[in-house]
Amino acid sequence: MAILKKIIFIILLTTVFLSGFYFLSEKIERDNLAKETTFGVTFSRKKIEALNLDWREVYQAILDDLKVKKIRLSAYWDEIEKKAGEYDFRVLDWQVEKAERKNIEIILAVGQKLPGWPECHLPDWVKNLKKEQRESRLLIFLGKVIERYKGKQMIKAWQLENEPFLTWFGLCPSFDEKFFAQEVDFVRRLDQRPIIVSESGELSTWLPASRYADILGVTMYRVVWNKYFKYFTYPYPASLYFLKGEAIKKLTKIKKIICLELQAEPWSDRPLLLTPLAEQKKIMNLDKFKKIIEFAKRAGFSEYYFWGVEWWYWLKEQGDSSFWNEARLLWQP
Repeated sequence: MAILKKIIFIILLTTVFLSGFYFLSEKIERDNLAKETTFGVTFSRKKIEALNLDWREVYQAILDDLKVKKIRLSAYWDEIEKKAGEYDFRVLDWQVEKAERKNIEIILAVGQKLPGWPECHLPDWVKNLKKEQRESRLLIFLGKVIERYKGKQMIKAWQLENEPFLTWFGLCPSFDEKFFAQEVDFVRRLDQRPIIVSESGELSTWLPASRYADILGVTMYRVVWNKYFKYFTYPYPASLYFLKGEAIKKLTKIKKIICLELQAEPWSDRPLLLTPLAEQKKIMNLDKFKKIIEFAKRAGFSEYYFWGVEWWYWLKEQGDSSFWNEARLLWQP
């Protein structure tokens, strides 16, 4: 009988706790919906070319048709320094200049680990260097990038590396936190703009990046694929991101948290061109897209950068403009 009473007490206590959390969560999310939220996009030439599209055409459409106000660009090492000591900035120059002309705010991602698979984008000539040599060459490259673009007023922040503490994801050299700290100090000496360091929104405490960042960037993915669960929807409520962020602000120096990657395309076990369109739309359809936008607003961050604008354009080329048109409403109500 005593054991039964304890079990009933635990059940009642758990029910009260969950009910309290539910009502608190609902209030937080309602309050967050009333806040101002801005959206931008991440653009990757590599993703465009993987979809067999003209990257200049797509980029121009993002600026002219969607009329985005914020964009995240990447200084891919393997694109800019294909040969040691020879730098070709033409692709990135073109992107930055086009955005500048339209007064679009830019976050420029720099380093060796940047958005998009295989995560680390090292030139071939770097891959066989010893660790110390590779790190030395990376600092030289970082210096070239920062010095070239620090005079650009529309670049509002540097994102240094992409989810550097998510060490098991991507094809990357072993992570060395001491060297990462050196990277942070190096960039700070070159320019006074804020440094963004990013974390997985779902798979991290966010504390490691918060030790180095001026602005913390997090991801927000809803439906993902892995070999254990196949397609999996994260069960977290939007309020959990908000509460996690508030805790980080109390525990660290971080005052601003933004979402650098808001999922807006299918996450498949194959490249998108090898994933049947019907399967893509099961993973990510227009209704899910709208719900993700509302979910993001409920989480309460001030800025979100969509991951998937290239896919919206590709869909449009297949005859389905629904995502493109829905997204356009965010910048052109």
